[in-house]
Amino acid sequence: MIGKAVDRVDGPLKATGRAAYAYEHWEAGQPLYGFIVGATIGKGRITQIGTESAENTPGVHLVLTHLNAPEQGSHDESAVFEYWCAQPVLAGPDIHHFGEPVALVVAETLEQARDAAARVEVEYSAGRGRFDFAEYEDEAYVPKVVNAGLPTDTEVGDFDAGFDSAEVRIDQHYTTPYEFSLPIEPNACLAEPRGEDLVLYVSCQIVNAAQASVAGTLRMDPGRVHVVAPFVGGGFGSKLGIHAETILAAMAARTLGRPVKVAMTRQQVFQLVGMRPVSSQRVRLGAERDGRLTAIAHDVTMHTSPEIEYAEQTAATTRSLYAAPHRLTSHRLTALDLPRGTDVRAPGEAPGMLAVESAMDELADALGMDPVELRIRNEPTVDPERGVPYSDRHLVDCLREGARRFGWENRPAAPATEREGRWLVGYGMSAAIRGHLQGPTAVRVRLEPDGTAVVRTDMTDIGTGTYTILTQVAAGGLGLPPERVRIELGLSDLPTSWGSGGSWGATNSCTAAHRACAALRAKLLEAACGDTRSPLHGMDPAGAVFADGAVRVGGASEEVAAIAARGGPQGMEAEGRVRHMADDPHYSAYSINSYGAHFAEVGVDADTAEIRLRRMLGVFSVGRVFNPGTTRSQLIGGMVWGVGAALEEEAVVDTRSGAFVNRDLAGYLVPVHADITDVDAVVLDSFDGKANVLGAKGVGELGVCGAGAAVVNAVFNATGVRVRDFPVTIEKVLPGLPPMAA
Repeated sequence: MIGKAVDRVDGPLKATGRAAYAYEHWEAGQPLYGFIVGATIGKGRITQIGTESAENTPGVHLVLTHLNAPEQGSHDESAVFEYWCAQPVLAGPDIHHFGEPVALVVAETLEQARDAAARVEVEYSAGRGRFDFAEYEDEAYVPKVVNAGLPTDTEVGDFDAGFDSAEVRIDQHYTTPYEFSLPIEPNACLAEPRGEDLVLYVSCQIVNAAQASVAGTLRMDPGRVHVVAPFVGGGFGSKLGIHAETILAAMAARTLGRPVKVAMTRQQVFQLVGMRPVSSQRVRLGAERDGRLTAIAHDVTMHTSPEIEYAEQTAATTRSLYAAPHRLTSHRLTALDLPRGTDVRAPGEAPGMLAVESAMDELADALGMDPVELRIRNEPTVDPERGVPYSDRHLVDCLREGARRFGWENRPAAPATEREGRWLVGYGMSAAIRGHLQGPTAVRVRLEPDGTAVVRTDMTDIGTGTYTILTQVAAGGLGLPPERVRIELGLSDLPTSWGSGGSWGATNSCTAAHRACAALRAKLLEAACGDTRSPLHGMDPAGAVFADGAVRVGGASEEVAAIAARGGPQGMEAEGRVRHMADDPHYSAYSINSYGAHFAEVGVDADTAEIRLRRMLGVFSVGRVFNPGTTRSQLIGGMVWGVGAALEEEAVVDTRSGAFVNRDLAGYLVPVHADITDVDAVVLDSFDGKANVLGAKGVGELGVCGAGAAVVNAVFNATGVRVRDFPVTIEKVLPGLPPMAA
């Protein structure tokens, strides 16, 4: 079953509206509704807060502020992954950023809560906030740790000497803006108190992290916090940890002894969930005339919150991508009074590769060399910084196959030389790489007496196809048809996983399920071959085959349901596990990554500088593929993200208040159907046995890695205008457009 394009097993539920998301659960009965009141200053302190008018509004049951909120646990800044930490809200009068919750109004209806929220009167003593990254960039400091525990800085060889002696040098600065995850489903929670217990129907990516975070915040026994998240309407990093709506709903529900629903408005998501930090990146490339890199440096400065430090691993990908004897990478942080940085759609790789792959295109142009050939010429034989072999690297194959399929040989050799009527036409490309991660995950598989296999784990499905691929693994592992497999996900009472995020969810959960099925097969064979009632009694199980709902040994066979039924009323079960990559020797002995190559063709209006994507192709190597359909969808989705980062996405800060001025989907632009035409993704056959026993690697975020650079490089090829302040917009291209021929 693995490798087949099986239709999504949860598709009918979603198509008919029967898949319940966090805000759509009604098991708790009629809930109350909460509405968040946000601060209207970006830095300062609450001096007075008046709630009487709001409390006297019809339907209002509670107004929570820092004056009556329960005591909460504190945030543990020493944790490697903050998703499991306490996230206190309404913990005091201090205001750390614009929109920070200052109150929660709870009423009978959402309309009543929203109306009463407008009646909460807050007076502030405003302080001077730090909101302008450019103003404070020079005050950057060395972070304590970079995301995922990676080294803050690295150095190999002597970069200064290598760069100074290079025949050709590129030394450029690139900037990327604040960006947001913005899944279709806003952050939402229904909190239901049940005696001493608390049930949370919440939109989250990691169930165990949500459970631990709520318990730590409310000072509860984690066993009394029950998280329910069977369906999540997208996350893209924004739901790896829980946010204010969950803590506020939980506090209100416990205070009132009634279920409470809280959902953020889209505008509140921009101020309360966190974003990709703004970055200033300096990339230096030194090369010989033949294109071989002698020195490469990638230095990044980005914003962080003074309260919760977050350093996106923006320069980390550069450490494994190209060969060069002299190397340098660094990360620095500038503290601003803005919402905290957080993981957003391929954190690190997406903004980092946008800069590095643009610089590689600049180097190719300076050398007069084909950009594909330049990358192939700098292909390393071992990881250039760690000195370990690659587990399975097919980047060159992706580059060559992509160039062949795309028709790269037709690329205009010189910029601004190909026209079709009013359109300037250009080609661009980039490489793609993303580290493969592994985290502790457990999956339990039970074969019931009726022959149905039940797969249980708290792993979530954020729209990526978890229900489907786990069905495929279990069906193939036990020799059952897919309709006899049932998947149960997203409940904190199930075996613990690392959840969905970081492109680790599919491989972690499927590997654990595969091992559970193997252990269950062994149990079934032991039970059958040792049971005088079984046709398999006394036979050697070594040659057993599980297929069509039965197990066959030689000429004998027995239905697996019959074997399971003799195991008792609960059937038979087994558990499979995956350990953390720090405990897996393969992850220290090998450099394990996914790879790809992007190719883009754009048209740029010669009069207006309007940019249109004409076509785009990605060719990828991700190890073994669980499901070609869901894999292709994931990769294309990532490529569309790359188009957005290249041409549209940019959150703008009002440097007077710290507010995002375009905090809605009218002002914050993302690609729509009219922007995306011919986009395709191709996956090469591969198997990486060092990544896991199934040979599979992460897919979801690889599609965005490098994709934006292919588009901006195509804009340069079309126009001769090099933009380094992303996104590439009309006003940045228009002044440099070549004059139209008479």
